[in-house]
Amino acid sequence: MRSDALATTSVFEANRARGAVRFDVHARDGVTRRGALHESGSLRVRFPSPEDEGLSGVFVNTAGGVAGGDRFDIEISAADGSRLTLTTAAAEKIYRAPGSAAQLNIALKAGAGARLAWLPQETILFDRARVHRRFDIVLDENASLLLCEIVVFGRTAMGERMEQGEFVDRWRMRRGGRLVFAETVRLGGDIGAKLVRSAVAKGGAAIGTALIVPGDEALVERIREASESFSGEVGISAWNGFAMARFCAQDAARLRADMMAVLARTGVALPRLWLN
Repeated sequence: MRSDALATTSVFEANRARGAVRFDVHARDGVTRRGALHESGSLRVRFPSPEDEGLSGVFVNTAGGVAGGDRFDIEISAADGSRLTLTTAAAEKIYRAPGSAAQLNIALKAGAGARLAWLPQETILFDRARVHRRFDIVLDENASLLLCEIVVFGRTAMGERMEQGEFVDRWRMRRGGRLVFAETVRLGGDIGAKLVRSAVAKGGAAIGTALIVPGDEALVERIREASESFSGEVGISAWNGFAMARFCAQDAARLRADMMAVLARTGVALPRLWLN
């Protein structure tokens, strides 16, 4: 490699964004309060307003997006009996990565009787974006979790579509000390052609997942009652004491509407930022 190319690569790597947020919440006299908070780099969390019982947090990425080689780490612990809802200030954008993939690592822990909701807005992948995301979830047997993620392959409203790139999504959930869910999604290379396939997304540009703990067949039936209102494809099932809904739609707006219809059946209030 030429010396000027090496220099450019060195400068690029040295300017990668790093961000980390780590905090815990606890319940005292039925009210959830934040404990110790650590923030570094370009990632921040804000708690916009006090609530009667629960606490809400909003993540802000001051880097303005995620590019190749960036790394962001989030570690959240909800102690026994606490209630915490987390979202993002806006949709997260993953930009083109000429080099190494971006790394997003999320660790969530909920104690006995805790209620934890992870409800970020969409993650938008631009063409040739490369990102590896990892969820590590540890729950007490009596904890509740609602974890929702929406991934959009290109800004369809602007005529854009993700054609090439890499998306690796690794989820692991342990409940009561046992591994109860493990899944890794890998999409790479000619992603645009793969999304066209019926067994993948049937031409859709947005996919989503909602993990609901606890979840049973009664919850599945309540969600299926709303099926006539869905504009995309939604599948829901329950096993091992939790439920999972899968979403696929032609664009982010339709998938978001379907996700909101499903969440309404769970009884969890949506963050106000979702309703703007």
